[in-house]
Formats: sequence, structure tokens, C-alpha cells
Amino acid sequence: MKQLGLLTALGLTAVATSLTPALAQQKTLYVAGYGGSFEKTIRTEVIPAFEKANDVKVEYVAGNSTDTLAKLQAQKGNQQIDVAIVDDGPMYQAIQLGFCDRVEGVPTADLYDLARFTDDRAVATGLVATGLMYNTKVFAERGWAPPTSWNDLKDPKYRKTLVIPPINNTYGLNVLVMLAKMNGGSEKNVDSAFKIFKSEINPNVLAYEPSPGKMTELFQSGQAVIAVWGTGRVQGLANTGFPVDFVYPKEGAVALLTAACPVAKPKGSPLANAFIKALLDPKVQLTMLKEYGYGPVVKSVEAPPEIVKMAPVGARAAALYTPDWAVVNEKREEWTKRWNREVER
Repeated sequence: MKQLGLLTALGLTAVATSLTPALAQQKTLYVAGYGGSFEKTIRTEVIPAFEKANDVKVEYVAGNSTDTLAKLQAQKGNQQIDVAIVDDGPMYQAIQLGFCDRVEGVPTADLYDLARFTDDRAVATGLVATGLMYNTKVFAERGWAPPTSWNDLKDPKYRKTLVIPPINNTYGLNVLVMLAKMNGGSEKNVDSAFKIFKSEINPNVLAYEPSPGKMTELFQSGQAVIAVWGTGRVQGLANTGFPVDFVYPKEGAVALLTAACPVAKPKGSPLANAFIKALLDPKVQLTMLKEYGYGPVVKSVEAPPEIVKMAPVGARAAALYTPDWAVVNEKREEWTKRWNREVER
């Protein structure tokens, strides 16, 4: 999918400096968030109404969480992004690095506790489960039962048809943590998970793919039939009519919060918090549930059963495992280097 509005850090700087400071602050709001079907939903369901209500132009900068965090680091001292939307792990890093201002004006009393971050420096806007996606048509044709376990990633019948995001992507990182937990380890000891990836999962892997668009292409071309992904992504693909379904592994699916923060800067846009508040509007929360498989984080949102297909709500949400991000983020760089050296070579 063509990512409209995608600007490099250099491009953002050029655009911002071509405007007067007042105009840049008041008339253009830069929002960095995910690409793919998430971007499409934000562009159609959130941005037009927000622009009209606030007399502002929203520039959407698409990229995965590590891309956005890298932009924040590259622009340190001269931030161009106003609102950052990333996964919970990278968001904790962004807060620790001082990139997030306090969230103001959102309905905190109506939020589930898990939606609030340290010192209200960010807020979750949706809950996603990390689990397994499979092509229902191919599985039926081959007489395969749907996968039920993280251990199914090792099944040799999936040789060169499995896709997993790398561990610099939250989905891939969640698999590493779960395999460690299932094999006597934890976030503090992931040696067993690395061994399983190297010896038992790697032969099945077609690609370690971080791009949602490329993941979709691999399934649509028939090259991939099983993957690790999130409910949001799988729901988005299923909504196109493609025959995929999501599985909550019996050992537990992993919680992934999408989170937003107003970027800290000397003259931050007052509309940054307004945009975040718009993401928490009950109508938007229901749209993200229906179109994108996000579990609502606003208590007053009632999820109609007919639109709750894959999303983590109710008992599903309560059963999710939440990684210890304090430990994970401390080890993340070390694990990524080890991954590049031992797994994805």
C-alpha cells in the first residue's frame, strides 16, 4: 500500500522550516503512526473530522514503532512530530528518553488501568493480542487442523511457509518471550527461546518480515500460510475477504497496547492532546474494534457481539500475558544483536 504523507526526518524539517513558527504550530499537526490498514482507518475515520473541527492540516507519517522511535531520537532537540503512536514497549522507551509530554484532557476516569502509562506520559488507544494467523482455505485443502500452540511453529509441515516479524518488531519479540516462558526461562533468561528459533523454527521460516504490506502480499501470493501477527492486522486482512483466521495459543496470547503520546517540545501543539482524545472517542473505539480488531480501552464502550470476532475483549483480554517491559527494554538491544548474529543471518 502506498504510504501517503510519508516524510523522512529531513523532509519533515524542510516542511516545518518553510513555514513561520506560528503557522507550523497552529495549522499543521504531524502524527507518526503505523502504516497499512491502521493508516487507512485513521485517514478515513479520524483525520477528516479532526481537520474540519480544528481547522488544521494533519500530516500522517507512516512507519512501524521502531521507525517512529528512531525519528524521535534523530530529531532530539528539534522535534517535528507532534503525536507519536507506537507499541507499548517502544512507548516505555520513548517515555524513559524524555520524548513524551503529559497527556492532558483525556477521560482518564473512563479508562481501564492498563491504558495509563507512567505519570500519564502516554495513553493506550487499543488492545491487541499477539498470536497466530493461518490461511483457512489452504489448511482445509491440505486437511490440516488449525494451529493451537506456539509449539506449532516448529511443525515441519510448515517448512518455508511461516512468516514471523523480527524481534525489533513487538510481534516477534513477544514470540521470543513466550518460547522462553514455555521452556523454563523468562524475560531475564531467553537462551532456550534462541535455541528453539535457531534449530527448530528457522527451517520453517519463509521470511522474518516487519512490513504489514509485505506480510499481506506473502499470504495473498500463496507463499505463506501461517504467521505470527496481531488481532488488529489479521482482522484488517480478513475484512478484505481473504481467508485468514486468528488463533489464541493455548499457552497464552500476548498483550500489545497501541499507545499515543504528545511529543515533548518547547512549543508543543495544543492540538496534540486533542488528537489523542479523538482516538479515545467511543465512536472511534468502536470503529477500531470493527475495522481493526482492537479491544477498546474505554470502559463505557460496549462491544456488540456481532463485531467482536478476533479482538481481545472480556475473558480474552483478561487472559493475555503482559511482558515485563522494564526487563525487556533493558535487554532489547543485546537481544537484537544476538538475533542478527544467530537467527536472522
